[in-house]
Amino acid sequence: MIVLTRLNGTNFVLNCELIETIEATPDSVISTINGKKYVASETVEEIIKKVIEYKREIYRRYE
Repeated sequence: MIVLTRLNGTNFVLNCELIETIEATPDSVISTINGKKYVASETVEEIIKKVIEYKREIYRRYE
């Protein structure tokens, strides 16, 4: 799960395993595999970095 920021400044947690696409419009619009859309103030690059960090942490636990 990654923590992201809504445009109003509040945080939400997203299961990054459900991300299908991320578009910059200029805000980041995240589409999930179940059809929901979320708008985040982080850039696409920042979201990708958070997903990579999350996955690294998960894989580290099983080494």
